[in-house]
Amino acid sequence: MTTAPKSGHAPTGELTVRTERRTQLLDVTAAVAKLVQDAAVHSGVCYLYVPHTTAGIIVNESADPDVAADIEAALARLVPEDAAAYRHAEGNSDSHIKTALVGTSATIFIAEGKLELGRWQGIFFCEFDGPRTRCLRVKIVPD
Repeated sequence: MTTAPKSGHAPTGELTVRTERRTQLLDVTAAVAKLVQDAAVHSGVCYLYVPHTTAGIIVNESADPDVAADIEAALARLVPEDAAAYRHAEGNSDSHIKTALVGTSATIFIAEGKLELGRWQGIFFCEFDGPRTRCLRVKIVPD
C-alpha cells in the first residue's frame, strides 16, 4: 500500500490498495494508523471512504485471520457470484450487492494520537471484484 497526502483543512490522505483475489478482505489497519500518526492529531475522528461500487470497508476482528476468511465465505453463500437472476450485464452484480451490505465508509475515533479500536479490531478493505488496484480515502479531523 502507498499513501499520498491531499491538501485541505483537515489532514487527508489516500491509500493505494492492491488486491490479489476476486473477493478479499485486506487488513489496512497499520497503513491507516500510520496516516493518523503522521497527522499528529491527538484527539479527533478518522473517516474512511472507498470511492468504488464493488469494494467497501469494515471494522472487525483482525487477531484471527480465519474471521476474514469466514466473512468472505459467508458473503459468497449469501450472494453467489453466478446467480442466474441478476440483470446487470457486466457479470459482477454480486460484487455490487456485497458492497451494499458492508458499506463504503467507516468512522473511527482518535484518542491520544492513536486509532481508538477495540482490542481485537482491525480495519479491512473489502474487495469484491478483483484483483484490482483501488484507493481508500482517509480524512483525519481534529477535535
